Amino acid sequence: MKKFKLPAVPQSTSKSIRFPNEVIEQVEQAIRGTEVTFSAFVIEATRVALENLREEREGAD
Repeated sequence: MKKFKLPAVPQSTSKSIRFPNEVIEQVEQAIRGTEVTFSAFVIEATRVALENLREEREGAD
């Protein structure tokens, strides 16, 4: 049996950023009907973009 463990809540900082309206509409359309929040989508998209950049830079070396 797995031991129950409360999940750790990662530290976060509030940032106010501006998105073009068409980007907001595209994100909202992509998450419509899911349980994904706008913030969660943007965070994951940013993580993927950062990982892709890291891989590209490592491949260029």
